[in-house]
Amino acid sequence: MRSFALRVISVFCCLYLAIACSQAHAQAYPSKPIRLLVGLAPGGGTDVIARIVAAKLSEGIGQQVLVENRVGSGGLLAADAAAKAASDGYMLLFGGVSNIAIFPSLYKKLPYDPVKDFAPISLVAAVPNVLVVNPNLPVKNVSELVAWAKANPGKLSYGSSGAGSTLHLSMEMLKSATGIDAVHVPYKGGAPAVADLLGGQIHVMFDNLPGQIAYIKYGRTRALAVTSAKRSAQLPDVPTMMDAGVPDFEVVVWYGILAPSATPKTIVDKLNTEIVKVLNSPDVKDRLAKEGADSIPSTPAAFAAFQKSEIAKWAKVVKDSGATAD
Repeated sequence: MRSFALRVISVFCCLYLAIACSQAHAQAYPSKPIRLLVGLAPGGGTDVIARIVAAKLSEGIGQQVLVENRVGSGGLLAADAAAKAASDGYMLLFGGVSNIAIFPSLYKKLPYDPVKDFAPISLVAAVPNVLVVNPNLPVKNVSELVAWAKANPGKLSYGSSGAGSTLHLSMEMLKSATGIDAVHVPYKGGAPAVADLLGGQIHVMFDNLPGQIAYIKYGRTRALAVTSAKRSAQLPDVPTMMDAGVPDFEVVVWYGILAPSATPKTIVDKLNTEIVKVLNSPDVKDRLAKEGADSIPSTPAAFAAFQKSEIAKWAKVVKDSGATAD
């Protein structure tokens, strides 16, 4: 009996020590810089939003949050690296609709599971895409673009940040809706695609609004329509795709921060608290708004439910468009 009692006491002591160590670890976190993986190139809309949030988060947690661009396959490489990282809260993913919602339908085999391999922390921001053309293309609206494409079959080229990105699928949706033909030129991120659009190597592209505002305002690209249900406050004179005559065309690009799936709940909850503070701060909301983005903080549970609903939504888009990973 005495031996049994000692074993019980020993078990309780071990549990107490484990809980105490876990609490101490959470209290100490973070004790070094955190890396935030972004799957697209520096300078694009995704990168701009990630850096706004990372800079403010660094102030709140007392450690640097370093944005690290792991460019390739439209965000796949960054997501894969984050999924396989240590579950200690020091490598996070700035994920988006492409690599954690669209890719399961686009790729037959992903090297990671967008649901099982991640612990969602918080949604961050949502932005529309905008349809832009090189100003030398003789079109001023969506109808003229469609007419030009039909009059010049096989000549219209469009860029994207990679196969399966919303930039790619937005154009596939437009092609399906209007019957036009266009040649897809995928890039390793939105920024290099924009560079070729400015240089005239490609004619047209959908891009995240934050990365395009300056180019549009200075006349370096011409905006034809935004993909949100309502017009953007940053571009009030630019119609929505539905206003421009393309029915049921709505695409909203969203971002969120995730950790590897085995990350302790205490760390996930602490990060959620700090990220929500950042996203509710007036200066960050204002900076995001100026970039054409809306702040959308959430709980981890709400983010997880939203992600699953988006996976189902985009599965239908991918199927209807016939898009595949190049």
